[in-house]
Amino acid sequence: MIISTKYLITGDGKTVLTDKAVYIGEDGKIGKIAPKEELLKEFPQEEVKEYGDATLLPGLMDMHAHLAYGYSQPDSFNYGAQLIMLYALQHAQAAFERGITTVRDMSSAHGVCKNLKLAEKKGFIVIPRIVHTDTGICMTGGHAWEEVEEMDGPWAIRKEIRKQVRDGAEWVKILTTNREPYPEFTQEELDAAVDECHRRGIKCGVHAGTNPGIQMCIDAGFDTIEHGTFMTLDHAKQMAEKGIAWTPTIMAYTYLYKLCKENIEKNGDAPVSDPVMQKEMENYEFFEPAYKAYRDHFKEFYDTGVTVLAGTDMVMYHSPLLPLPRELQYMVEYGITPVQAVQVATSNPAKVLGVEKKRGLVAEGLDADLLVVGGDLSRDITRLKDVKFVTLGGKRVFEDGIRYVGTGNMFM
Repeated sequence: MIISTKYLITGDGKTVLTDKAVYIGEDGKIGKIAPKEELLKEFPQEEVKEYGDATLLPGLMDMHAHLAYGYSQPDSFNYGAQLIMLYALQHAQAAFERGITTVRDMSSAHGVCKNLKLAEKKGFIVIPRIVHTDTGICMTGGHAWEEVEEMDGPWAIRKEIRKQVRDGAEWVKILTTNREPYPEFTQEELDAAVDECHRRGIKCGVHAGTNPGIQMCIDAGFDTIEHGTFMTLDHAKQMAEKGIAWTPTIMAYTYLYKLCKENIEKNGDAPVSDPVMQKEMENYEFFEPAYKAYRDHFKEFYDTGVTVLAGTDMVMYHSPLLPLPRELQYMVEYGITPVQAVQVATSNPAKVLGVEKKRGLVAEGLDADLLVVGGDLSRDITRLKDVKFVTLGGKRVFEDGIRYVGTGNMFM
């Protein structure tokens, strides 16, 4: 297959090529990048996908998702193992129409992601590449305690990490702050978690949004800090120096802030009947400064050189599934360029996941996880809304509004 577009963003944060085409070999890798006429002469029998005024770029990577999060559903009591699996499958396949080809799941019900990957390997389903934790780990009564594993003390945490690695976890997720300005795990516990993961050769991310918890996580040496909502410029500099990546999840907090604000403007002090929304309204005083913190400081943190990752973390009832294009739009609105935003969702995640030699760039020899959007994305980040074509390992998984679910089969 040959894909031809007017613009090509490689994913390195700076390079935009024009009037180039990409040849995808039978091995599912990018075989050659050259002008279309040159590729047509060299590969005359290949199918040609000509998109004209459009942009080709690497498939996007959502680095903070919860594919199997049924806890916010009003009828969450119905979400047993079977329904959770179907919910996660729907969530995963929705990624393709957003141009997402890789998802890092940062805590879902035990075994869901492992079995999704097994089903894909057996050819039952077509889904994005998934890298996953098992369920998260918090202290007794800590953040999200109803949904994750509660552990106290360094050795209990080490034992749980060992169990999760045994059961197939590829990353480990620790949760140590909620909405309050105090840490949950002790420094000794955080240090033990990181040491156990790195000793076993796997990486670990941590939910940390408030201080002094953020500094404690930097000191412990986690691989990624999720949210980092109220981090400081000094924190960002430390993270850059230590190679700790930051997944801000701007969309999640902004969405909740705007949802609560709209409810207040519409209903005033009237009681909220929706139990899910009622719970979120209780946190409105946290969401407003969180929204402003991202808006006012994202660019200065980015400029420290800290590795920024794009992630959505959308778990609210009726919230959009994996709204990564909107996450990147916020980043551009807050000061970076569209080309830099593409890097945040492509080559940066590939490096953190340790697959930079396989994917994350439009480069010869790498997997053909590719995305085509209409228009010049290097000038207008909102062009990500106009997804034309997506390939995963060279195989088409989304084309002109159609999601492919298997050889010869498709659905809208």
